[in-house]
Amino acid sequence: MEVAQKTYICCYWKTYNMKEILVRTLSGVLYISIIIFAMFTSREWFMGLFFVLAVITLSEYLKLVHLTSYLAYFLLAAAFYFLSYNVFEDNAVYLLLILSGFVNLFLLKDVLWTSKIPMFEKKKYVTVVFYIISGFVFLTLIPIMNIDGRFMPEIIVAVFILVWSNDTFAYLIGKNLGKRKLLERISPKKTVEGFVGGMLGALLAGFVIFKVLENYRPMDAEKYPLWVWIVMAIIVAVFGTIGDLIQSKFKRQAGVKDSGIIMPGHGGLYDRLDSIIYASPFIYAFLLIVDNVS
Repeated sequence: MEVAQKTYICCYWKTYNMKEILVRTLSGVLYISIIIFAMFTSREWFMGLFFVLAVITLSEYLKLVHLTSYLAYFLLAAAFYFLSYNVFEDNAVYLLLILSGFVNLFLLKDVLWTSKIPMFEKKKYVTVVFYIISGFVFLTLIPIMNIDGRFMPEIIVAVFILVWSNDTFAYLIGKNLGKRKLLERISPKKTVEGFVGGMLGALLAGFVIFKVLENYRPMDAEKYPLWVWIVMAIIVAVFGTIGDLIQSKFKRQAGVKDSGIIMPGHGGLYDRLDSIIYASPFIYAFLLIVDNVS
């Protein structure tokens, strides 16, 4: 009887895990397909999709920090139009970049050295503007980082591939080989081995991206040589992991497992985009330096 019960439980968990993997895979494929389709259609489609993603992510974030604010959505729309789609002043973008960098570094400090991120009323708006909104602004500015203002979707697709490669390798290596916890009090499942595996995955993706550009887009490969993709892979791995830890701490403080339920098997959009939201200002700053130097 006991053997039969154990066999039943084992079969149940195998079926449950297979179903969960299938749901996660289908949901992930649909999500990636929509993003890539919008990126290669036109800049207007790209901006429209990412504005929708930003609205949903902002909504999930506001729930996590217990803030009800219509002003936040107005600021998001204004930032998208005046600082990304139709930049009214380059210096305003640079100022936003500097302030976002400082706020993100303060969030890192709060994750590493405080037991709780102090989210009093004024600081909530600071993180809304210089963490969530600015993350999407710089994400949508990356594809037009060139002298003539051309929309280059392959660049932002490449950045997403770096992020996805980092996440995938970190998950696979961490799950199968992970032993040493990275920051257990924030995210018990993250391991040092997973972090290293994620960085190796991003580096491999960066090498492949460069080789593809070298063969099919030689001008882009000349503009962004291999060392640029190597550095960008490291930025994605380091700051993407930090972004994931920051989001994990927000969820832990809010007492929830996921930021939302919009993506079956994955949670909310904030769960999927936390890495790239945090990393995007640093990626933009690095590409800005590369463009000015070159």
